[in-house]
Amino acid sequence: MQYFQAVQQGKQRASKSQMKMFEVAGFGMLTLTTKKIDGKFHPVGEEEFTAVISSPDGHVAVIVDKDGFTKAQSKAVSKEEAISIYKKLRETGMLEYPENEIQIWSETRPTIQNDTE
Repeated sequence: MQYFQAVQQGKQRASKSQMKMFEVAGFGMLTLTTKKIDGKFHPVGEEEFTAVISSPDGHVAVIVDKDGFTKAQSKAVSKEEAISIYKKLRETGMLEYPENEIQIWSETRPTIQNDTE
């Protein structure tokens, strides 16, 4: 798939996730539209999973594809508020991302929704 095609298809998929985030959080930011696997660009996946990660400005709830590539995120909020957004996404039927790390921008971040701190 050519890069342009991957971007177009990925943007459609990520925009759907962004709207779901917007519905439960009042804000949703589009993050990644493509992912690079084995040197080739692919659109982010259609699947939707949710998790919470920490960011330099606080905590964010995220929607990721099956490979952990982030498609949408909430704004940076307190950990409690990010967990609340995560729970609202789960209540819509969205599954928890089963792995311990997600990919956001060019960084890998650990998920924290199950931390007991």
